[in-house]
Amino acid sequence: MPIRLPMLALAALLALPSAHAINARYAEQLEKSGCTQVTEAQGCDIRKSRADNAKAGFAVTPAPVPKPAGKSAAATPYAGQWVAKSDTGATVATIRIDAREQVWVDGKQVKARRSDGGLVFKAGTITYRIQGDRRLQGEDVWNDFDAKTQGPIVAR
Repeated sequence: MPIRLPMLALAALLALPSAHAINARYAEQLEKSGCTQVTEAQGCDIRKSRADNAKAGFAVTPAPVPKPAGKSAAATPYAGQWVAKSDTGATVATIRIDAREQVWVDGKQVKARRSDGGLVFKAGTITYRIQGDRRLQGEDVWNDFDAKTQGPIVAR
């Protein structure tokens, strides 16, 4: 019995999965050189530049495209003026979203986050969700879970 416990403990330690992670310096070298861990194993040199590795024939990852100052690199589908309507057609709230996805509801700035392909934000007890894929119709909605009401959000 005394020998079984250490053997069991050793077997349990060997069965545990190993956790391997790259450190920040190595990740930075990979990014600057354009190499990946796979291409490095094939001979891509992380001490060389992205251009040198491309000349050597390695399929390097593309360089990150810097965003121009003052402008967003890609137009956000959420930018613009929106109106939340009730089922009777009355205006519940006016919404403004700028190119940096900052949101104002009835003139008051609120925090917004992306979630499941849409932009979600809350003002008071009402939660608003604007779908990012503009081809989908009828999915821009608001919900007031306290009052158990909901309605569409339409572009102005």
